[in-house]
Amino acid sequence: MSEGLDIAVPDNSFTVVVGPNACGKSTLLRALSRMLKPAAGSVLLDGADIGGMPAKKLARTLGLLPQSSVAPDGITVADLVARGRYPHQGLLRQWSREDERVVQESMAATAVEDLADRFVDELSGGQRQRVWLAMALAQQTQLLLLDEPTTYLDIAHQIEVLDLCAGLHEEQGRTLVAVLHDLNHAARYATHLIAMRGGQVVAQGAPGDIVTAQLVEEVFGMPCRVIEDPETGTPLVVPAARERTREMRTA
Repeated sequence: MSEGLDIAVPDNSFTVVVGPNACGKSTLLRALSRMLKPAAGSVLLDGADIGGMPAKKLARTLGLLPQSSVAPDGITVADLVARGRYPHQGLLRQWSREDERVVQESMAATAVEDLADRFVDELSGGQRQRVWLAMALAQQTQLLLLDEPTTYLDIAHQIEVLDLCAGLHEEQGRTLVAVLHDLNHAARYATHLIAMRGGQVVAQGAPGDIVTAQLVEEVFGMPCRVIEDPETGTPLVVPAARERTREMRTA
């Protein structure tokens, strides 16, 4: 349980939260999305407490890709992605060509357009993950929360999804907050990094400013070296080798 937790997500940032299992990362994201009510304190969005916002207004501002999502039985990919447009519907605004365009673009961006007529429950875990991301994109919110968006994806699709997220931030000015397990992915893509342990923030700032071997050992308990990523110049964490491995290489 987190107590005294105080963070501020910078506007127009790609903020990534990292930390060991059960440190409070997903709990933090649930609180930011109003899925979990804080026992004390409040979550402010543009200065307003999200606890008092009408649900549709919040859904037009803040989108969420949860860690585990369950689709209704017998729903197709296109129909599930279309549900992302629900916050934009109303008595005076029904389904439109604009909604259809956004749905098609969201499916194309996540490479699921060829799956449009497939049932979601027939898909692989990686395919389902991309479909849920497409639904979150179709919501067209300025703020997008992503709880482990690369779960179930192979390495190539992980990079594709993170490149897509980086594009949303850089080209569309969206603010993203993501929980990631891979520290090197976090350091490569984040503009603002939050490192947590035991329900508390240990460090936060630009990856190049805070990712050190000392921080990694403090947060994850893992000896390592931090070098420069030859592709991006961002911090690259290299875990220390097992003693026997080192001995074999120097023998």
